[in-house]
Amino acid sequence: MCLGIPGRILEIHDDAGLSMATVDFGGVRREVCLSCTPDAQVGTYVIVHVGFAITEVDEAEARRTLDVLRAMADAVETELGEPLP
Repeated sequence: MCLGIPGRILEIHDDAGLSMATVDFGGVRREVCLSCTPDAQVGTYVIVHVGFAITEVDEAEARRTLDVLRAMADAVETELGEPLP
């Protein structure tokens, strides 16, 4: 299974000619490639899959998706009695 996680772009910079961004995923920050979303700007929410921002989404959709992902994690922990590793 492959998941795309929404995050908010905090900063955009160039890395050897490649457009990169620091993206915040609710407190966790990661470097992400913006080659698939060249129009993304600071403050934009993007869906990130394996280190690439693959599409832009609005803030409401990003929050809904994060809520679902958090609920899934809670459901797995409830079912198994412990979180997934």
